[in-house]
Amino acid sequence: MSPRKPGRRQSCSAADAETRLRHARLFLEVAQLVADEGEDVEYASPAASLAVLAGIAASDAMCCKTLGERSRGQDHRQAITLLEQVEPTGREAANSLGRLIDLKDEAHYGLFDIAAKDLKAALRQASTLVKLASEIV
Repeated sequence: MSPRKPGRRQSCSAADAETRLRHARLFLEVAQLVADEGEDVEYASPAASLAVLAGIAASDAMCCKTLGERSRGQDHRQAITLLEQVEPTGREAANSLGRLIDLKDEAHYGLFDIAAKDLKAALRQASTLVKLASEIV
């Protein structure tokens, strides 16, 4: 098996990191507002989608701040590999992003609403990533 290609990357700055962190916080805030709309399952997938976007933006912020680049490829799993390089929290952040990416397709494109437990997990992982990014940026 050949090693995974690093994927497309984009240079970014500390100012870009601050912008992506701001986006991450806003995505997470809106995800929580949508999730709080009640027990209606119709809100679960949109809220989870926003949580995924929050996690991706937070990951970008950490990578921009510490590595000076972020993943821009079609495969979000390449962002996980890049995020692992962030010190000192790369492994924890990569695990959280991986869990969010696992939910991404169903939340964004699925024909059924995701389960309440999956929404809670998505919000938890996104919160972890925003917290880690806040500490770094």
